[in-house]
Amino acid sequence: MKKADKETRYAELLEEIQALTASESDDIANMANIAAAIHAKMGFHWTGFYRVLGDELVLGPFQGPVACTRIRCGRGVCGTAWKEARTLIVPDVDQFPGHIACSALSRSEIVIPILRDGAVWGELDIDSAELDTFDAVDEQYLSEILTPLKR
Repeated sequence: MKKADKETRYAELLEEIQALTASESDDIANMANIAAAIHAKMGFHWTGFYRVLGDELVLGPFQGPVACTRIRCGRGVCGTAWKEARTLIVPDVDQFPGHIACSALSRSEIVIPILRDGAVWGELDIDSAELDTFDAVDEQYLSEILTPLKR
């Protein structure tokens, strides 16, 4: 997808998600609608959330094939993003040490931690069936899309 096309789609998506979440305060409801909207608009292989519960990430609302239910801190892309409290963009998941293959079709991935009061409480995880799908444009727009979950 061309950068200009991607930015246009994300701008439209951002408006849609702002309207969907403006009057809703429940995190699970917002995660469900955000995942569905991103997945439908952008056509990724898997789009979903993990929540920090105790010492694990636990699967939350998602769109796509079945997923790993629990991930330990520091394990795989999601566990590493949680441990380091930073966004990870992985151009080729086969090159990421310790990658957890929930789906053999996943080729690249972006994971964006969601922080509240300085701590990670959840993550947005998106997988693509193509290599090198994600970049700074995705990180910028997806981070902004997550604003309703950062309160």
